[in-house]
Amino acid sequence: MRKTTLFGFAICIILIAFTLNSFMPEQSPAITLKNHKAVDSIIDSYVNRGFYPFVYVRLEDKEGRVFYEHSIVNQKLFPGLVVGGDTWMRIWSMSKIVTISTVLNLIDNGILKLNDPVTKYIPEFSNIKVAVNEDGMALSQLKNPKEGCPMHLVPIDSVMTVLDLINHEAGFYYATTKIRCLDSLLAMQNLPTAVNSQELINRLAKLPIIQQPGTVYYYGTNITVLGLVAERATGKSLKQLVEERITGPLGIKGLQYGLPEGKKLIPCASGKDTIIRLAYPGELDIFGGKVPDYDPQHKLFLGGEGMLATAAGYADFLRMLLQGGELNGTRVLQKSTVEDIHKPHTLLDNAYGYNGYNLWVSSDSMRVQGKGDGGLWIGGGYEGTHFWMDPKRDFVGVIMTQMFWIQPGGNGMNDNIRGEIYRLLSDNPIIKK
Repeated sequence: MRKTTLFGFAICIILIAFTLNSFMPEQSPAITLKNHKAVDSIIDSYVNRGFYPFVYVRLEDKEGRVFYEHSIVNQKLFPGLVVGGDTWMRIWSMSKIVTISTVLNLIDNGILKLNDPVTKYIPEFSNIKVAVNEDGMALSQLKNPKEGCPMHLVPIDSVMTVLDLINHEAGFYYATTKIRCLDSLLAMQNLPTAVNSQELINRLAKLPIIQQPGTVYYYGTNITVLGLVAERATGKSLKQLVEERITGPLGIKGLQYGLPEGKKLIPCASGKDTIIRLAYPGELDIFGGKVPDYDPQHKLFLGGEGMLATAAGYADFLRMLLQGGELNGTRVLQKSTVEDIHKPHTLLDNAYGYNGYNLWVSSDSMRVQGKGDGGLWIGGGYEGTHFWMDPKRDFVGVIMTQMFWIQPGGNGMNDNIRGEIYRLLSDNPIIKK
């Protein structure tokens, strides 16, 4: 009888606690915007003036509480479209920091090392050559792209490492160098159409690199190659690695390879003909015309360009970095590893900041120019997606659109939106000194 009474008492306590919790208000965000309509107006103007098909902006504090969001859609271009935090987008180069984080997790766990030679995992690259011009100058060093053709090929004279890939110093590039003879070679390989990683490696092995590894920063498919290294080192696909080491443990639902069943992607828009319209096939020329297809059955996972995300899902990932490698009580990166991500690595002589591991860290010039603040961690993608993390005030920002060619009047949107946000935040106390 006594056991029954005690059991009943325990059940009552649980029910009371559950009831009280149900009626407790959610904790308010630590940050507020006093006049969010001023930000709304700037966002709306870029769509209303015909520069963007839609814009969605989301700000979350480090605990995931949304303290600002706004969305506007050009209904003439996309009738009935509603865009929100759960709308799936192509994020292109916003994939890079996810791949880098996955590889750094492997490094934290002793599976990879920063100084590992790339050929240890991809021996097919052993005979890759370096493209130089007639004077023997690496094509990455040319100020005039017209001086790159005809090009000549010379042997690699240094060891290409995992760190070279992370820092974009390995020599891989996109089909947008404006060196015609080099761009055409890459375009002919149609990299996104490779059926799997092995075929992608075979195609890349036919191409020269643009400089000797480890020399200077040159933006390109380096992080895609980094993803291939991770696959070879583990025997798993990059999709599996991201799920097992980042999104799965952290419970992130809106960041993945392949389009979820029943979902559709918003078509890409272009302003190339002075009016906004749907982009033509082949118009996105980063690979020379072909683009990823996002088919969940496709076995190719481009670490630098191929992921999809929702704004809410990507904000969760950013909050993990902001919290030093941990989210919801689960750690996927050592705190010292995250510190390495935003330490100075390349582009160190730039007045506007420096580059960490594919993460731009702003200087105080951003505050002076009214575009934000110094010390922000910033990145973006090919179709206009954009993000930043503010380690001083402990919040993240995501700006989403799907736009390829921006008319002159539409340039600077991210800076203007961010600048107005920080103008409104100027009276708020900085949470963390």
